[in-house]
Amino acid sequence: METLQSNMLYRGRRVALVIPCYNEEAAIGTVVRSFRAAMPSLNIYVFDNNSDDKTAEVARQAGATVSSVALRGKGNVVRRMFADTEADIYIMVDGDATYDANAAPQMVDKLLDEQLDMVVGCRRADDAEAAYRSGHQWGNKMLTGSVTKIFGGQFTDMLSGYRVFSRRYAKSFPALAHGFETETELTVHALELRMPYGEVMTAYGARPEGSESKLSTYRDGWRILKTIGRLYVSERPFAFFGLCALALAGVSLILAFPVIVEFIEHGIVPRLPTAVLSASLMISSMLSLSCGLILDTVTKGRHEVKRLVYLSIPSPTSGNYSKV
Repeated sequence: METLQSNMLYRGRRVALVIPCYNEEAAIGTVVRSFRAAMPSLNIYVFDNNSDDKTAEVARQAGATVSSVALRGKGNVVRRMFADTEADIYIMVDGDATYDANAAPQMVDKLLDEQLDMVVGCRRADDAEAAYRSGHQWGNKMLTGSVTKIFGGQFTDMLSGYRVFSRRYAKSFPALAHGFETETELTVHALELRMPYGEVMTAYGARPEGSESKLSTYRDGWRILKTIGRLYVSERPFAFFGLCALALAGVSLILAFPVIVEFIEHGIVPRLPTAVLSASLMISSMLSLSCGLILDTVTKGRHEVKRLVYLSIPSPTSGNYSKV
């Protein structure tokens, strides 16, 4: 696919609005027009995820550049967005017309003024029942709390689809997720590379009539939980395998204690299977600890590579950002 480039500037930077969407015929026109009104200098790109309706046609009529992504899933779309769009600053927003376009200049200004790499638009719903159901709010808080507990940080709305990124963030993000769990990856990427980030409260409204949510509360919630677990294993291997080693060693010692006592008192080992099981568990514990140490070294190497890629791209506040 030909790289998408832009010529309009905001504060001397090229700012691209990238919109992942699937079957958003009823909403995408509103999204494009509202963001164009809020920031006339925006270069707007809609990435249509092989929709079954007229999403692409409506987006073109509204003035957006439309690209097609055949592989279904928001994570797959995000991968293509960052790969194919050239800009100094990226605004990502869902194509469902639920986010406030008027917050975009504030979010971009915050990123530039505070020299950040990511700004998250935290959702504030005036009509919570219609726009942001209590079950979704509870799930978001639980999942966000899990990520901050494991990886640190102070995020309050990890699953928001409204974000602003620097170019060096976008071009160093590997985007391995397939679906809605991509927001979890976006958050952990910033935390693992210790990027500066910020949050801006933004209004969150209900979908327009005729538009339907693609989010499955339980299925996507489960996928996000699995992603958190996968990232915990891959980004914190010593902690994960260390806990496994500790558990195996504890069970081994519990099983071994009566065998050792009986051997000391009578000089025999009548429960040989228990002794063998205890020894096997202790060996497994040592292997788990060794795996954790080895994988921890590998993970640090991956972080160093990603950090070098990140540092090779100028910050949009440095004055050496990419010129048109």
